[in-house]
Amino acid sequence: MTFQCTLYLSIVMMFISSSAIIGQSDIQFPVKVGMKPESITKGFGNKYYVTVMNGKIDGDGQVVEISSSGVRVFAEGFDEPKGIVFLDGHLYFSDLTKVWKVNQNGEASIFVSKEDFPHEVLYLNDVSKDADDTGIMVVDMGDTKYMRDENNQLWPLESEQAKLVPQLGRIYHIALDGKINIIQDTSPLMLNPNGVGIDNNGEIMVGAFFLGNFLVRRGNELQPLKGRFRGADAVEQDSEGNYYVSSWALGTAWKIDGKTEESTVLIDGLESAADFYLEEDKHRLLLPDMMAGMIYAVDIK
Repeated sequence: MTFQCTLYLSIVMMFISSSAIIGQSDIQFPVKVGMKPESITKGFGNKYYVTVMNGKIDGDGQVVEISSSGVRVFAEGFDEPKGIVFLDGHLYFSDLTKVWKVNQNGEASIFVSKEDFPHEVLYLNDVSKDADDTGIMVVDMGDTKYMRDENNQLWPLESEQAKLVPQLGRIYHIALDGKINIIQDTSPLMLNPNGVGIDNNGEIMVGAFFLGNFLVRRGNELQPLKGRFRGADAVEQDSEGNYYVSSWALGTAWKIDGKTEESTVLIDGLESAADFYLEEDKHRLLLPDMMAGMIYAVDIK
């Protein structure tokens, strides 16, 4: 009798577990998530979490949850939430000049504020876990008002206006205890950095928004990969060594061969390709189209 009960319970638990996995994979992308989604990650219970900026009203920013049950607001009360990661049982994301921390109940607290940084931060954007999962990296784009013309287009690289873009962007490391260090200081190759990630060697990767460089730090030097990806947003590398980059300005995402550095378009024609999540086990990028309010699943094979 005991054996039969144990067997029965085991079968029930296997069914529940497999049902949860199947149910979670039933999410049909693209998914409409609200106004101006910027970044996405996988978090609590393998559900997806998206920063949504909404309008320009202070406090109207949100984090929404995507699951097999649909889309719901998970946390709110932010200004312009951007890059988001899941680490140490919490969501961490940037918001203009601060970084928030959110627990499994959707309760938010300020992780670090503007005053905690060693230099004045002007526009925090992408966030990534560090190589050891002991902290996060966050990008300060610097002063973004010099990048664009009156039509909100990036100035041509050869223009006189391009020479006025200040070299202020930095990348900071924030340990889980809140200690902040500069992990990459300003560089002429890194004007208005946006995307940040860690490559397979534990080195920093950077997407330089204004110049369009995909930068990889080798030793102590930033080196650009082949190609120009103006409006560069997210940057990632997969286990096979291939790189991925999106362009907010061009509405395009590319796969870059890790050996030849030749790039292939994965998707284009979007209104704005923002900060994606590389879900390698499912062979896809989950890519926000910020201006369209959608999350797309982009096949990387």
